[in-house]
Amino acid sequence: PAAAPAAQAPAAGLIASPMPGQVLRVLAKPGQAVKRGQVLLVLEAMKMENEIMAPADGTVSQVYAAEGAAVNTGDPLIAL
Repeated sequence: PAAAPAAQAPAAGLIASPMPGQVLRVLAKPGQAVKRGQVLLVLEAMKMENEIMAPADGTVSQVYAAEGAAVNTGDPLIAL
């Protein structure tokens, strides 16, 4: 039997929305140096605030999300 296809990994450095929700706060700015675990964005989903954190040390290259914007699962939020 053929092996199952490997899951597609997100683009390196791209942080995508893990769930549908609304962006409450954007704490990162382009050019800002961030450390692994630093909160970059707060996403409200199901009446809960979810902190989206940096997966690794790096520099924010682009912020795709704006405060108050609705996002769906997989939508790009921030690029490192």
